[in-house]
Amino acid sequence: MRGLWLIGLYLGIVLAPLGLAATGAAPPRPALDELASGLGMLAFAILLAEFLLSGRFRAISGSVGMDITIRFHQLLARTCLVLAMVHPFLYTSPFGAPVPYDPTRQLVLTEPGVALATGAAAWVLLPAFVLISLGKSAVFKTYEGWRLAHGLGAALIAGFAWHHTVHAGRYAQDPLLKGLWTALFVVALLSLAFVYIVRPLTQSRKPWRVKDVRRAAERTWDVVLEPEGHAGLNYRAGQFAWINIGHSPFSLFENPFSIASAPAETGVLRFVIKEFGDFTSQIGSIEIGTEAYIDGPHGHMTVQGHTAPGIGLIAGGVGIAPMLSILRQLEADGDERPVTLIYGNRSPDQIVDGELLMELSTRPNIEIVHVVSEPAPDWQGEMGMISASLIERRFGAPSRRDWLYVLCGPPAMMIKAERTLLGLGVAQTNILSEHFTYD
Repeated sequence: MRGLWLIGLYLGIVLAPLGLAATGAAPPRPALDELASGLGMLAFAILLAEFLLSGRFRAISGSVGMDITIRFHQLLARTCLVLAMVHPFLYTSPFGAPVPYDPTRQLVLTEPGVALATGAAAWVLLPAFVLISLGKSAVFKTYEGWRLAHGLGAALIAGFAWHHTVHAGRYAQDPLLKGLWTALFVVALLSLAFVYIVRPLTQSRKPWRVKDVRRAAERTWDVVLEPEGHAGLNYRAGQFAWINIGHSPFSLFENPFSIASAPAETGVLRFVIKEFGDFTSQIGSIEIGTEAYIDGPHGHMTVQGHTAPGIGLIAGGVGIAPMLSILRQLEADGDERPVTLIYGNRSPDQIVDGELLMELSTRPNIEIVHVVSEPAPDWQGEMGMISASLIERRFGAPSRRDWLYVLCGPPAMMIKAERTLLGLGVAQTNILSEHFTYD
């Protein structure tokens, strides 16, 4: 229901300018002129709504999932681009200054000037902005550089588009519609200010400290944070957070990681972090006591509130982190529902928290299936990749169709696992996963 409510709110925001224009007193113009103006207004409304989708607001992402929010943001950005690129070519009326006998500007478009120039600037910058976003890894050396450029670039384009809309737009001469455009523009800028100023200020009042850093597996570390002067973080097992270690809360050096501890472990947050590059390549050398900041919790990949008769967990590599959180919390709650974890790695040395998993596997309701693609000669478990046949063997029984399934790992693995589960008759609503790579 919250998801439907958010969709309705979004449609209300992007369609409100069109509704005001349609009910205004201005007489109609040629059909193509009206279509051109409508596409331009819709593109600008989508652009302004994008600020809310990209701000990591839990009221939005917590209802539909962060991955769906990001994907929606990406698709709408491309929709906005197409609408904005097409709309100026549809006008049939000439440019020029309004004549005395045409007070409603039916016969001419806006005259050349600053208002037209700002529209042209937004029209030129928008496709470059979208293309750079699509190829950000090739353009920017760091994620932090791209994030800063992305926020400032979006604000610049929105500023140009606002000026063009309220000064050159025929319908925006209506005070009510002009006020709506200005209000939406201000809300967009305020959301940006919240992300870059208000949220860091809030985080600065609730710092964390690195309590422990230990090797959890090959090139993988268990990082434990403890709150300093506050009660900690209220979260649900399976969620994630952006963490900033060793930098100012106003810096952009933060990365998302799944929480591996359970809410029952009050006073600490555990993260499983693998060495990939940039920040993570130095994770093992972080000093105890280093200051850290948390933005979270985020994500909807949690079993809390679900009453399924059993739980299936499928993880690959460091995708085990949210599964450890879920398993720990189920243990703390005394939940006796059957649980099966399929956990894939390249080698046995990459198994995270192997001793904990071995201990949990002794519980009568917990089954843990290790899958290794490069096994040692004495390996006794499953070999290869997490395959459709393996998933079918473990979850193909009709009694497991109504289980709740949680997936986390490489995108290809999650796609394969989701398709296999759907093929087994598992309902889409019983499959929880979050994807963050699309292009």
